[in-house]
Amino acid sequence: MDELTSTPVAVRAGEWGVRWRPLPRARLRLFCLPHAGGGAAVFRSWAQRLGPEVEVVAIRLPGREARFRESPYDRLDELVPALVRSIEPLLDRPHAWFGHSMGAGIAFEVCRALRRVGLPDPVQLIAGASPAPHLPRRETPVHDAAAPELLGRLAELNGTSPELLSGSALLNVMLPMLRADFSVAETHLHRPGPPLDCPITVYGGRSDETTTEEELEAWCRHTTADTTVRLFAGGHFFLHESADRFLPVLANDLADRRHQAAALINGERTCETLTRR
Repeated sequence: MDELTSTPVAVRAGEWGVRWRPLPRARLRLFCLPHAGGGAAVFRSWAQRLGPEVEVVAIRLPGREARFRESPYDRLDELVPALVRSIEPLLDRPHAWFGHSMGAGIAFEVCRALRRVGLPDPVQLIAGASPAPHLPRRETPVHDAAAPELLGRLAELNGTSPELLSGSALLNVMLPMLRADFSVAETHLHRPGPPLDCPITVYGGRSDETTTEEELEAWCRHTTADTTVRLFAGGHFFLHESADRFLPVLANDLADRRHQAAALINGERTCETLTRR
């Protein structure tokens, strides 16, 4: 079995797609998009734990990690075309998309954009800790709020260390990127369009106060295939809190052949095919 590489391999040096463990013979590529403030390093351990059948491609957005000198995107409509152009060389085999929180919204719009420009469709979309994209936001926007309010929202999500939130020098460096990420999530206006043809799997934390089970189930509107909702112990960042439970389930979902064949339904579709597990 290949060892985890110490140096990531990017689509082009310094750009979007980071392959912590290149797997030329993998049957599936999984593109992973992080939460607000997150980077490609969030998915480094996944590369080892999901291989060798799945090659993880972690998306490194501008403004963080090795791209910290680049200006972060603050509008989804500008981010998505740039991301699609950059990852096009890696669409030469079956691929799926995973996005957590902010990343789920980006992943959904990327999947829609791939179809619009005639690139290969994904075999699966996996959304974590995110209400369906057509639903109105319940939280007050914080991307242009005073720093204490923005940091308070981060504290509520329980995904940022208290040391970082206490006002370190690193936090001051990260604030512009955090504001931009929240702006990507908070300013985007959903535009109705044809549903995807791939299955959608939705993951959530049972204790996540930012997203209800009904909001997760509402993703079924956005595919002609099956929608599956899975709940895990933990809150908004259940993928870290319940990693030992979550990653094997993710691996099984990716290996499940029924996710390779979307069941197309003629006419208007309801959410009756929703599966809860």
